[in-house]
Amino acid sequence: MDGLGRGGGLDPDRGPDRVSTIEVYQRVAEGYDRSRDQSLFEKPWLDRLLADVPPGGKVLDLGCGSGRPIGAYLAAQGYAVTGVDAAPAMLDLYARHVPEACVVLADMRDLALDARFDAIVGWGSFFHLDARDQRRTLPRIARHLAPGGRLLLTVGPSAGEAWGQVEGEAVYHASLAPEDYAALLAAAGAPVEAYVPEDPSCRGHSLLLARRPVADKGLAATDDA
Repeated sequence: MDGLGRGGGLDPDRGPDRVSTIEVYQRVAEGYDRSRDQSLFEKPWLDRLLADVPPGGKVLDLGCGSGRPIGAYLAAQGYAVTGVDAAPAMLDLYARHVPEACVVLADMRDLALDARFDAIVGWGSFFHLDARDQRRTLPRIARHLAPGGRLLLTVGPSAGEAWGQVEGEAVYHASLAPEDYAALLAAAGAPVEAYVPEDPSCRGHSLLLARRPVADKGLAATDDA
């Protein structure tokens, strides 16, 4: 994803295929789990996400992968964690590494959980959707926020597309422009609190943090409109 907006490039003969991305993660799950950086460099941003989550609060780990280190960190803080992923092999690993979590096999594009969450994190996952799916899916995700709940996503530094690699296999990435994310989230009732492109303190990741106002009753989490 680091190449987005900086010449990462999308092969014009290859279109984004969400199914193939899921299949890649299904195939490489064990290797990904072994090679995933466990230093928890994400912690400062995770702590911002969790700053106002009450003890035992509900946290959604969206596109959760194998559960290490992020899911394990969330659970270690005493939160009620739900991990959602579309790759069954990843969910099996998540259940192994974060046994106290609830795991749900689902594509985030179809997210419709009967719950509201005090925090939602989509680290290294949401940006695998193409621009059209991001526009459709972001309001759906925001509807799952409880009043006062925050959403943290890794995105790109600017609008663009790129191919990256996971365990030697090609995977698609995309990002909208920051102002497009801001407009979508404002319309969904969860305005952007912070956006840092290529954060040098977070290994160059671009981070977006949004929050639903405390007094906002919002829409039903399962509303598909």
